[in-house]
Amino acid sequence: MADIEETELSDKQKNEIAKWFLLNSPVGEIQYVAKDVKAILNDDALYNEAASEAFPLYNKSHMICLGMPGRAGDVLVTSFGELNEKEYLEPRTAQVAKIDHIKQVCTGARPALDEELPSAYIEEFRCAVDMEILKYVGEAYPKGICSVYCTNGKDVEGPGSDFELAVVISATRLSPQNFCNGSWRSVWNIEFRDEEQLLELKGKLQVGAHYFEEGNVQLDAKHECKDSSIFQSPDDCAITIASIIRHHETEYLASLQVLYILLLLVKWFIFIFSKVLY
Repeated sequence: MADIEETELSDKQKNEIAKWFLLNSPVGEIQYVAKDVKAILNDDALYNEAASEAFPLYNKSHMICLGMPGRAGDVLVTSFGELNEKEYLEPRTAQVAKIDHIKQVCTGARPALDEELPSAYIEEFRCAVDMEILKYVGEAYPKGICSVYCTNGKDVEGPGSDFELAVVISATRLSPQNFCNGSWRSVWNIEFRDEEQLLELKGKLQVGAHYFEEGNVQLDAKHECKDSSIFQSPDDCAITIASIIRHHETEYLASLQVLYILLLLVKWFIFIFSKVLY
């Protein structure tokens, strides 16, 4: 048999492979993966190029939470709050956090400019929704963080125009000493349709888990749902939105628990039958 000729990978190919490993790192583990990727590449320039492209995408997709300096609060790194490559709006405190994506730290903060914030009319709705979601997250996700952003129509000054808010919930449980990490991420896009007096909600829920004791098992479950309600006052809209989100997320978590129990039962039956047959 003829020897297979080995071909050296180009820098572009190495870059793409490095980015793939970084972007597919399990929740909370990208720094460990990055250390190995850097060692394998053995080329600082090539690694820095891949890391500078992959880390921002990873941080936004995992909606990581970082503490702001001076105990000024936490900021979620999401595409909804992204002002530029390194600055992210924290709408609750009207602060703009400066992010070092590769180190995954907040290096500074500044007050948001007027043009970076929604109008007083929109802010009334945003604040009301934020307060209700804070209550819900505090009850449902002990280590959860949430933010509410205006994603469209932030300059609307009063009734008569449509606008959109996004509710983002992120909860992470890292326990590497017990060989497991996990996360919950949900994004709810809410359209406020003034003429139709309608609220339309579309949710995307994602659960990730990684178990690596004596093996490597990963879960990446996704679910989409939608609902609607009537357009009311800011406070009434907020209560309705939080109730709808609570209902759908509780229902999805319950379905995951049922699936987990079924998997355990299947595993148990396989074990029993293997003993009987062999």
